[in-house]
Amino acid sequence: MIRSQATYSRLAGLGLAVLFVMGLAACGGPPKWVQKGSGAFNEKDSKAFYGVGAVSGVRNAPLAWETAENRGRAEIAKTFETYTGYLMRDYAASTTAGDFTRNTEEQNVERAQKTITTATLSGVRKIDQYMDPKTNTYYVLTKLSLEDMKNNLEQAKELNAQVRDFVRKNADKMFERLEKEEEKRGVQ
Repeated sequence: MIRSQATYSRLAGLGLAVLFVMGLAACGGPPKWVQKGSGAFNEKDSKAFYGVGAVSGVRNAPLAWETAENRGRAEIAKTFETYTGYLMRDYAASTTAGDFTRNTEEQNVERAQKTITTATLSGVRKIDQYMDPKTNTYYVLTKLSLEDMKNNLEQAKELNAQVRDFVRKNADKMFERLEKEEEKRGVQ
């Protein structure tokens, strides 16, 4: 009798331990950023742009991680510049023949949408990743701090000024060459 009570206690303890571990696993779930998604957020005195990229159905894990990271970067880029073209065509007709007791109705609705994002962003970093084993979905969280974004804008302004100066200098040189060629030919 003592042996059966000890065995019962061990089995009960083992069962409770299994239930406890299963309960912890069930509480885990995806990180909050997976459900929060992409956007601009103010987190602990740090303003930043976040992108959540995801891919499912890819068996090659390195390829899946890379794809999810690139999609996260694209989510950040969409925050800054996106062009959307939208076209909707709607056709409806009602035809009545002869004595107006018979008619035919028809309709056709078509929709086309194209979205394009192009941006060069420096400083976007992967900061977290998660793989959902139930759906085989890979998630990557990317981040671009507001400070990095400001630096990018300043560099772009400087680059634009450099391009402008380059064009001006070369335009002056081209006019000088033109004047020399005209002098050679005697054009006044």
